Amino acid sequence: MGKQVWRAVVAGGAAAVFTAVAAAPAGAAEGGASFSRIQVNDGKPIVIGTTNEVAVPASFRMTTTKQWKQPGLVFLHRDKGKEQLWHSIETNDCPNRIGVCDIDETMYFDPSVWDMRNSEAGVWRVGAEVRFKDGGGDTDDKGMAVYVQRNSRLTVNASPEPVAKGRTITVTGKVTRANWETRKYASYGGRHVSLQFKPSGSPSYSTVKKIYADGSGNLKTTVKASRTGTWRWVYYGNTTTGASKSSGDNVVVK
Repeated sequence: MGKQVWRAVVAGGAAAVFTAVAAAPAGAAEGGASFSRIQVNDGKPIVIGTTNEVAVPASFRMTTTKQWKQPGLVFLHRDKGKEQLWHSIETNDCPNRIGVCDIDETMYFDPSVWDMRNSEAGVWRVGAEVRFKDGGGDTDDKGMAVYVQRNSRLTVNASPEPVAKGRTITVTGKVTRANWETRKYASYGGRHVSLQFKPSGSPSYSTVKKIYADGSGNLKTTVKASRTGTWRWVYYGNTTTGASKSSGDNVVVK
């Protein structure tokens, strides 16, 4: 069974709950509550770096037949509830202690405070729970998938600057991603990355070519100089790692 810690109840109309909720088997329902209209981060992955706190919006409707002790919450779990992702939670209070309650929740993930493991990156399931005044509770596995990802970063350098038309431009860069255990960014080798170009005066980029980073995450390719514009790298991410874009490097073609 996982740990469960409740800290601070209602303050200014909001309930702050710091928790790694107790384990519950998939589909478990002790009864007394149902949860619907669940949204977590608008369906987008949760991408976490090494230092900055990430605030994730969530919302749901809770319908109870018993009086609850504290507002319900949604949380992330996997392995049939044996593992939960540590985070702090803030929810609005609800005037109805029984019946229908629409709850807005914010999940806070702070890699500078919580000890996160790299193995925690990947897919998680959404659970929901509420505790009742009579000492009982209801914990449900809602079956929704949420991806929690390690942030990635890209750098870029295009040279020479300026360059004569028709000559060769060398574009380099590096792919790194957050290591939650060391709280630093480390090389992320073997990634398939797109090189994009935006001509001067154009509002958008287009992909010129795709290459693989070497084992140390380094990127290097060459292109012909045809017109002035900005070069960047784009990585589209995977199940454990967030997508990222480098800044743009402008090259004047004479």
